Amino acid sequence: MEKTKLIETRKLKGLSQSFLAEKLCVTVSNYNRRERGQTKISRDEWQKLANALEVPLEEIYEPEESQVFIFNDSATGNVNSIINYNVPLSMWETQKKYIEKLEQEIQKLKDSL
Repeated sequence: MEKTKLIETRKLKGLSQSFLAEKLCVTVSNYNRRERGQTKISRDEWQKLANALEVPLEEIYEPEESQVFIFNDSATGNVNSIINYNVPLSMWETQKKYIEKLEQEIQKLKDSL
């Protein structure tokens, strides 16, 4: 997920991606991937960015997109293990919309019977 707070603050301050890339000791393309949400930004990097932008960390920090879901998976019937799944929030939202659409279609089919 794009780091809009970071991008907006950087632009507001009139700073380039090159300037912040230098502060993180990464290439401009690596920094760009961080802003676009393609590469995670570590806690230390967030702090370095806040310092370089001269703003509180809370003003620019945005959490990563994924959420962790824990399911009890007992497919074999005799073993109950906990498995962690990392699912991007965007995928979760898409699946939720799809389920709602299917439920509407099911209701239409029931009504037509």
